[in-house]
Amino acid sequence: MRKGLNRAGRRGAKNSLCNVFDVGAVPLTAAAVETVDLSRRFGKLVAVDRISFGVQTGSVFGLLGPNGAGKSCTIKMLTTLLPPTGGSARVAGYDVVREPHEVRRRIGYVPQMPSTDGDLTGRENLKVMAELYSVPRSEERRRIDESLRLMELSSAADTLVKNYSGGMIRRLEIAQSMLHEPAILFLDEPTIGLDPAARAVVWDHVRALRAKFNVTIFLTTHYMEEAEELCDCVAFLHRGSVARIGAPADLRAAVGANATLDDVFIALAEDTQEGGDFADALRARRAAQYLE
Repeated sequence: MRKGLNRAGRRGAKNSLCNVFDVGAVPLTAAAVETVDLSRRFGKLVAVDRISFGVQTGSVFGLLGPNGAGKSCTIKMLTTLLPPTGGSARVAGYDVVREPHEVRRRIGYVPQMPSTDGDLTGRENLKVMAELYSVPRSEERRRIDESLRLMELSSAADTLVKNYSGGMIRRLEIAQSMLHEPAILFLDEPTIGLDPAARAVVWDHVRALRAKFNVTIFLTTHYMEEAEELCDCVAFLHRGSVARIGAPADLRAAVGANATLDDVFIALAEDTQEGGDFADALRARRAAQYLE
């Protein structure tokens, strides 16, 4: 019953937070992320092709698409890890090229690949990240303890991370990314390699973060159920371009009365290479192996 009530409540929120169909649809002051013709080329290869969209503050936005569609490239540009070769992007009101330090101060980022040290305890990993994020010493202990409680890791705080389960590792990584209380949290494939039960636990904790901190969440995922559960808005990338953007329910309805997001995905990606290339498969399997 609780799950059904939560779904009903989120459905109403999704309708109010998914009115961003292009950058002109939302005022700059309300946009947590804004891209205008954002592009990235690697020689002759166009990885991201002039994408434009806005993400409303306080929403959960999902970037979906097949391997090679440009999802990871986009999130790397938005987190200042990769410079765009065309267009522009603003994150938390700051330009990712001209003001990268201001952007980094206001975002948290959980990459697809592992970002914890297995030979340290959970608490020690958090202390390292607190120093990297320049969390004030007077606040460090409180924030670490609060992060552990919120992610339900207090009882394992002094256990070596190499003894954690995959779901615990991902929750610890999310805790690390929130220590400096960012305005926007970027999650790149947050539940890759996790079983359905562990995935559901991570979803619950992502919802808890949003409720407690009103943080804007920008995620990429291959799991359509994950997008349904968490996202107010989703954008499907197809060969580097935004093919569809809107509320999950609206996108399903455009395909058919009984359509799922899987159907939307298949309709848009039916002529792409199945499963991506060798490098895509290798990255996914390495991440999944670490989180087992």
